[in-house]
Amino acid sequence: MHIKIGIVGTASVVSRVLRVLNAFPSFEPVVRVVGQEQEAPDTAAALEDEVEALLLSGPAPQRLLKEKKPVAVPVHHVPLTGAGLYKALFEAQRAGRLGTEAVLSVDSLTKTMTMRTLRDLSLDELTVAVYDGPSYAAPDKLIAHHRKIAAAHDCVFAFTGVERVAEELARTGIPHALLLPSDEDIIVTLERALLSTESRKGKESQIVVGMVTVDEFGKLVQRSASEHGIQKLKLDIHRMVLDYVESLDGYLTSVGGDEYLFFTTRGIFERETGGYKTIPLAKDANLSYGISLSIGIGFGATASEAGSNARSALRKSVAAGGNACFIVREDRTLIGPLEMADPVASIMAPLDPQLLRRAEEAGMTGAYLSKLLAYMSRHGKYDYQVHELAAMLNVTVRSAHRLLLQWADAGLVGVAGMEKMPKGRPRQVYRFSFLADHYL
Repeated sequence: MHIKIGIVGTASVVSRVLRVLNAFPSFEPVVRVVGQEQEAPDTAAALEDEVEALLLSGPAPQRLLKEKKPVAVPVHHVPLTGAGLYKALFEAQRAGRLGTEAVLSVDSLTKTMTMRTLRDLSLDELTVAVYDGPSYAAPDKLIAHHRKIAAAHDCVFAFTGVERVAEELARTGIPHALLLPSDEDIIVTLERALLSTESRKGKESQIVVGMVTVDEFGKLVQRSASEHGIQKLKLDIHRMVLDYVESLDGYLTSVGGDEYLFFTTRGIFERETGGYKTIPLAKDANLSYGISLSIGIGFGATASEAGSNARSALRKSVAAGGNACFIVREDRTLIGPLEMADPVASIMAPLDPQLLRRAEEAGMTGAYLSKLLAYMSRHGKYDYQVHELAAMLNVTVRSAHRLLLQWADAGLVGVAGMEKMPKGRPRQVYRFSFLADHYL
């Protein structure tokens, strides 16, 4: 089951959190956008019975919630750090706002954070006035601070982490920039939120089964000059996989010359893969021996269920052309592909069983779907011409036309536009709308 998390805050912060949340397939967001941060506590309290954790847009709403109505679920907020100031300073400097006479007025950050960031950017000669109160101070106090600095100096540029303060600075004509949390800050907060939920604690020791196979191992054997070389390669690969499984505190067994089976727990696997993002084993295999791997990971309440899901995930990885890793969870949702040896924009949001069933009923086999997902992750493409699709799926152009018509009738594919050609009629461009809508 997905873990519901309440996301409460202003539109600017919520949109950033939702973008990063795509890398956390365990979370199912329950979103509430508020106009002002002061509205967040009451809105968040109303979600207490619906979610397992709450994520607020800043320290002020979290403190207000704690004072007004403590809730039973864990409450987190997205912190502002020097990373958020980096981008704001860069944009201000590019706009010519950071001359030698400039005075910086800063709130929501400590003086230590601010000065460290300025030193890193070689801007520590600038005059800085940092609000010395708590990060959860009322907006009126922050506004008063910036006005005081602006009244005392001719050239002031303000940095604030509160939208209401930014709106008031804009109204009074004080140059300013709104500090927003960085993606890394949001990731750290989401990881803490995930670890604090009861569902996550309960799944910490859940069984995970992994299946690893060496792509095109037969060709590797044929290219080997001797039997001794083949045996040595097998031993080297086995040692490499064994070292990786050891990092998972898992158990490994070989089920053939080119296939391995391992067992571990979900908590350890999640931590070692950075939250199901990347598989270091694949990169090691590519760098050390020039080989690629297909990996299938299965979650389940029992070893039998996890093993069946691992085999299903491995089939999808092989069907995608190898050098891929998919995860099939206990509820049959599909996650992947994870980042392997080649850098990819990993598709993490899980495809639910209803969507997978809909695709299968329209004649989209698991092999076709796996190839689509793998190609999308490496190239970021959702739109294809017929000949591109034929080459990717390894079918004829005529078969690609037939498949597209079949999938279009089921509502999986639509015409995205026309591409003009130097000679001949324009070509139609098809979009896999069911995937684009899901991931974009």
